[in-house]
Amino acid sequence: MTEQSADTQAARPLRIAIVGAGPAGIYAADALMKSDADVSIDLFERMPAPFGLIRYGVAPDHPRIKGIITALHKVLDKPQVRLLGNIDYGVDINLDDLRAFYDAVIFSTGANADRALGIAGIDLDGSYGAADFVSWYDGHPDVPRTWPLEAEKVAVLGVGNVALDVARVLAKTGDELLPTEIPPNVYDGLKANKAIEVHVFGRRGPAQAKFTPLELRELDHSPTIEVIVDPEDIDYDEGSEAARRHSKQVDMVSNTLEQWAIRDQGDRPHKLFLHFFESPAEVLGADGKVVGLRTERTQLDGTGNVKGTGEFKDWEVQAVYRAVGYLSQNITNLPFDDQAGTVPNEAGRVLLDENADGAARYLAATYVTGWIKRGPVGLIGHTKGDANETVACLLDDAPAFAPAPQPEPAAVTKWLEDKGIPFTTWDGWYRLDAHERALGEPEGRERVKVVEREDMLRASEPHKI
Repeated sequence: MTEQSADTQAARPLRIAIVGAGPAGIYAADALMKSDADVSIDLFERMPAPFGLIRYGVAPDHPRIKGIITALHKVLDKPQVRLLGNIDYGVDINLDDLRAFYDAVIFSTGANADRALGIAGIDLDGSYGAADFVSWYDGHPDVPRTWPLEAEKVAVLGVGNVALDVARVLAKTGDELLPTEIPPNVYDGLKANKAIEVHVFGRRGPAQAKFTPLELRELDHSPTIEVIVDPEDIDYDEGSEAARRHSKQVDMVSNTLEQWAIRDQGDRPHKLFLHFFESPAEVLGADGKVVGLRTERTQLDGTGNVKGTGEFKDWEVQAVYRAVGYLSQNITNLPFDDQAGTVPNEAGRVLLDENADGAARYLAATYVTGWIKRGPVGLIGHTKGDANETVACLLDDAPAFAPAPQPEPAAVTKWLEDKGIPFTTWDGWYRLDAHERALGEPEGRERVKVVEREDMLRASEPHKI
């Protein structure tokens, strides 16, 4: 950077674009504003509404987690931040476009696809990815409005919180979920749901389950769901005991499962079975449709890991949901690790490759945070640490940034308007929020979520429709 351009940039706020207005992106904006730097931030979001995973990835009966929106709201209320929604990066705008308006770009696009599970029969009719089901019951505008819920017996593969969410929503009645924000099409679908048995399968044991204690205990709060654990599945080896000693969370989960395994079975109408030491081996089919699941019994090997026993069991189910992890999508103009589902990076700096002498080469003024940075693991709050690390690197690099040619905030909005993109704003979110709350008021509900993208735009930016 020349001395003149450095002086020019110093006379104005540092202009930062953040692509993705979920928790990771908003935490990055917060970290930037809490630094000593003079910053001006635009958050670009593909959806017409902000909050990402909180709005479209958390089960509707989790108001405690959705309370995080209150904290995120305070960040977006700050004058240094603008929301530019309904803009699809890679379609409406790309990295070269952003370079014209911003000194640096942070990508926080998260993960919204299902990780593959390589077993026979996984592509049969009636085999689904958890992410797709979550998007449906959370009212995502880009998925079908209906979901096939004809199966009376259902298998859920995985022992993380997403698996619990999927299992709980499948086992609850539509009327139980009606007080939440679910839209009418989801309520109609869940009310017609025929599931009476939901089986959750984990390859390893209770001490290796990835549930959080509170989420696990919530399973037992429903008056319609009987949670059942087989006493034979309560087993620990030396590695498992060590995990319990070193983690209060692991110990609490194990204790809860132990208590459920020894209690008498009640008479609640829907049964939710938690199975451990059952490794999915094959989805069984007939006439192209799911008719069962075959699992191999496993046993602990002393380290907390398991090995197969060669004993197989077939379970009669008519649908299978795999909740074995999320996967991020390739991002236009950025390097991508397809296996890990992340953008290669060092502490948030996007890594291109290494020079002949082994020195790292970075994509100038380009950064990542959240799941696209480290993979889809950990709780929502863990992305704060990601954001702080990435922002620290960005600010360290800032003196070397080539200044944006058109840094004025009005330049990018004019560019979007000239392209005819009906982008949404933070003021628009307030209008959509008020509209959704008004829809819920006659029924005594906090809100009813609007699903159709055009309806969201009509409520938030009526002059652009």
